[in-house]
Amino acid sequence: MADIRFVTDQVSVAPQITVKDIPAIQAAGFVAIVNNRPDDEEFDQPAGAEIRAAAEAAGLGYTEIPVTQAGFSHPQIDAMTQALADAGGPVLAYCRSGTRSCNLWALAAAKSGERPDDIQNAGRGAGYDLSGVRPLLDALAGG
Repeated sequence: MADIRFVTDQVSVAPQITVKDIPAIQAAGFVAIVNNRPDDEEFDQPAGAEIRAAAEAAGLGYTEIPVTQAGFSHPQIDAMTQALADAGGPVLAYCRSGTRSCNLWALAAAKSGERPDDIQNAGRGAGYDLSGVRPLLDALAGG
């Protein structure tokens, strides 16, 4: 099972998951999965389509919002906001290490009006350092 890290009541993040993780993810109460990892980032990673098929077969929502080395864009932030709103329950977002997923959640939270200090504290509580995106959090939150 992947190393799932609780960030908020609504969002948890994890490193790469596999099809074998889906039953445990469902049993843990997640209702949707967000894949923030582009296909073919590493030769041995599971394809997003495989994870999607397993998630949907288990009754879980699935959204792909790949984040590459190019960084984050407003369309990605908006897509994350929409995926979280549409889920209607706890979401597990994943990438290679969980960092991009946590950062994207943080940016979406700031753009949605959450306080950057609260966002940064939630990230820290999950084991992620959001100081690298703090200027973006402040800008998105209007501060």
